[in-house]
Amino acid sequence: MKRGSSALDDITSRLSGALPPELEHLRRDLDRNFRAILQSEFQRLGLVTREEFEAQRAVLRRTREKLEELEKKVVK
Repeated sequence: MKRGSSALDDITSRLSGALPPELEHLRRDLDRNFRAILQSEFQRLGLVTREEFEAQRAVLRRTREKLEELEKKVVK
């Protein structure tokens, strides 16, 4: 989940970067909280990582190729 994590890291750092300077001492705690909230919401939405998407795409491609092979055999 590296790509997903880096996007999540980017979002959390942007959120914590928008904090006023007086809250700088809370940044680490807020980063953790932002990350937890975002991960929870992403899971609730059913979002998947790029890696998971690509893996399923590869499975679908192989399945289509096998189906095409079987269709050719049936036509013969």
